[in-house]
Amino acid sequence: MPSLVTDYGIVHYEVEGRGKPLLLLHGWLESWGIWKNTMAYLSDTFRTYALDFWGFGESELYEGTHEVSAFVEMVRDFMNRLGIRFAPLVGHSMGGTVSLMFAAKYPERAKRVAVIGSPIVGDSLAWFLKLMGTPLGLWMVQRVPWVIKLFVRIFGPWITPDPSWPDRLIRDFSQTSILAFFQSIASLKQVDLRPLLPSIQQPVLGIYGAQDVIVNPNQWLVLKRGVHHAQVERFFSAGHFPMLDTPKAFNARLYQFLIQEK
Repeated sequence: MPSLVTDYGIVHYEVEGRGKPLLLLHGWLESWGIWKNTMAYLSDTFRTYALDFWGFGESELYEGTHEVSAFVEMVRDFMNRLGIRFAPLVGHSMGGTVSLMFAAKYPERAKRVAVIGSPIVGDSLAWFLKLMGTPLGLWMVQRVPWVIKLFVRIFGPWITPDPSWPDRLIRDFSQTSILAFFQSIASLKQVDLRPLLPSIQQPVLGIYGAQDVIVNPNQWLVLKRGVHHAQVERFFSAGHFPMLDTPKAFNARLYQFLIQEK
């Protein structure tokens, strides 16, 4: 269980494989565990690092803000402390939004970027996620967290057919700090990356599931309009979690994109 002791607290991460470094960034209410299958698939070619954002998984609560922009600086600090000069970034949902912001701000550090089901504009989030970024959402997670768990149980099959996902998300939810829960989603729903996208010159891959009920699947259009050279792969039988819904096809497509730099 590797961890980094930083000036702001302990950052938990997992590492697997050998080769050039590759960073994997999870989405909201998730943890590094969403990447287990992908890490195993890529381990013969890349040294994969999957970290828990501040306040998520087993990373400590950050003393400052847990807004999306703070996670950009967290990734930079993580790379600095491990001596990683540059690497490809792969991000799911919120993690992909962070990856694009990182690539725009630190172009020399991000070799290429792959985003999976990521919101380019925060308004693309489903109504339930938008609700979580309001005072009512904060009240719910503080006073009646069972409502969120019940929602996951009931609607899990519509989100992903993976039968293990509800238990995994509920576990990740129980490890998420209230501050990180609220601040991250409140900032994510305000995000608008469109002004930043034209500055991104690195290779970009967008993977979007056509059955996504968490983020509007047409966000691939927004990505493509802003980053004209971006590659886009639409998984028509997948939802918000292509790595769970169609793991073989997902891993193969991601590998194909990443190996282009080898």
